Amino acid sequence: MADIEAVLAPWAETVTGCFSAAETPDRMEETLPVIRVQRLGGYDERFTGHPRVAVDVFAATADEARALAGQLSTALLFLRGPVNGAVVRDVRCDSGFSRLPWVNEAIHRRGATFTVSLRAA
Repeated sequence: MADIEAVLAPWAETVTGCFSAAETPDRMEETLPVIRVQRLGGYDERFTGHPRVAVDVFAATADEARALAGQLSTALLFLRGPVNGAVVRDVRCDSGFSRLPWVNEAIHRRGATFTVSLRAA
């Protein structure tokens, strides 16, 4: 089955132009804005996976985080077809982007969860 983090993180970077990965970079405040994509769970069938992913957006201002989250949410909900070694069949928003705390109060974070239905290409 396709690794959802390896599928979505490079895609998000291409769509937004922002650094995207499964882990936040060291000294993140120097890299902002940043998108983090992490698998939370979900389930796999014989040929299809339905991973649930957390998508977090980190930015220098609340407005920038909100705008980037909106852009990314729209792009994710329309995502279909071949992407980085997988074929995306459907994307469902389980919990929309909302403010979330972060250890560094100078960094603004918004997070959402999505379920992505896909198969290997």
